Amino acid sequence: MPYLVTISATFGAGGGTVGPAVAERLGVPFVDRAVPGAVAEEIGCSLEDALRHDDRAPTGFERLLASAARLPTVTLGSVDPAYVTPSDAEGRILYDQEFVDRTEEVLGRVADTGGVVLGRAGAVVLADRPGALHVRLDGPKDRRLAQARASGEGREEGGGPPRMRDLEANDRARSAYVRRFYRVDPADAALYHLVLDATALPLPACVEVIDRLARERAPQM
Repeated sequence: MPYLVTISATFGAGGGTVGPAVAERLGVPFVDRAVPGAVAEEIGCSLEDALRHDDRAPTGFERLLASAARLPTVTLGSVDPAYVTPSDAEGRILYDQEFVDRTEEVLGRVADTGGVVLGRAGAVVLADRPGALHVRLDGPKDRRLAQARASGEGREEGGGPPRMRDLEANDRARSAYVRRFYRVDPADAALYHLVLDATALPLPACVEVIDRLARERAPQM
């Protein structure tokens, strides 16, 4: 049976470390930025365009949300041009809802064969998948910031260590993706089977727990 784990992680909570380690232990793919690449290929936009919709990129999502706020109505089921970008030589337009729809299709295919999915509202999109394990990694802001600085998370080439405002901007962006497209709070513990303070527990211990629980749930698939 394929193992399927979704991980929601706030900035500095170690999602980028825990996710790949869990995937390696389970012998399944780790799905992170590969999703925008696959989506870009499917809908004919550039990878640069797709990465602007990354749920961990505050600049892109703050622009998206600012545009959406100016619209008279924003509904979950509509395709609204809140964020539009010419995406190929023929001037194709990439709509934010189309991007999300295609991302969901990619996640569905990943779920069929197994994988560890970081972000992308995986716990919501794949909520009904039998045997899936949905995990949330979090922790107090000050400890997450210290952990991010120690690990180099959020450090751009040539830039300094992340600051509290960087952490808060990333948290807002990640939360905004889920809130805007799925109308739920990603911090809601009811979405997950397991919520871990990844600043109080060593990251290898988090990997161990997630690995064990994923294996225990898999036979139910």
